Amino acid sequence: MIEKRPGLDLLSHLVLLLGVLIVAFPVYVAFIASTQTAEQATASPLSLVPGTQMLHNYAQVLGSGASGNTAVASVGRMMWVTLLSALMIAFGKIAISMLSAFALVYFRFPGRGLFFWMIFITLMLPVEVRITPTYQVVSDLGMLNSYAGLSIPLMASATATFLFRQFFLTVPDELAEAARIDGAGPMRFFIDVLWPLSRTNLLALFVIMFIYGWNQYLWPLLIATDESMYPIGIGIRRLITGGDAAIEWNLVMATLMLAMLPPGLVVVVMQRWFVKGLVDSEK
Repeated sequence: MIEKRPGLDLLSHLVLLLGVLIVAFPVYVAFIASTQTAEQATASPLSLVPGTQMLHNYAQVLGSGASGNTAVASVGRMMWVTLLSALMIAFGKIAISMLSAFALVYFRFPGRGLFFWMIFITLMLPVEVRITPTYQVVSDLGMLNSYAGLSIPLMASATATFLFRQFFLTVPDELAEAARIDGAGPMRFFIDVLWPLSRTNLLALFVIMFIYGWNQYLWPLLIATDESMYPIGIGIRRLITGGDAAIEWNLVMATLMLAMLPPGLVVVVMQRWFVKGLVDSEK
């Protein structure tokens, strides 16, 4: 029998509400500033009532960017670059990690354990340790200012490989034996059996990897020297620090709100599969 404790439930809801307010209030302030004029957005104290310039501000940043900073491409262009590179990173990480885990679990070859630990140990290496040689390779291959340069070096993922390997180890061996008896080759077994079973884990990892790709800053900062290849993170930074004109904070906040939309939509739309892929124990 579960004992009901109204006081504890009320306290839990109050703590939860307080946490939501702490997280949501800065977002609300950014939204309010994005609907105001430049003068209103820099006024002190800032009005918490929405302004009348919302459509004008969002249309301006999507079409031409901030008027005081001509060195930054439009937000529409930056979001397209970020979206495409994030999708390439997410799909690339999932494909490479699934195939790597499949080989480590279902193929017998010398040094299999060594290769797994070589992959796993890369989790201990920060990006800064390998960023210089990686940049040199990308530069020598002529991939600067390209979608390939923005995404391919970030596709390998030891975390996703480890998670897929742990999941594949829980798949009954009888399924592989049955597929072998039916004449299915390794790739047929991978596509027809492992792929459907991994769907929830795959979707959960897609959310994580997409947000990881969307929020990239350090690597694109080195690779993208042409303003047409700036992702949204670098674009926001340039809006704040670049140029001699006064910072148009209303347009900066409008850019911030637009930058939060795609990852927010991905989380909201795929929330059910995301949670299920992380906590579901039924295999």
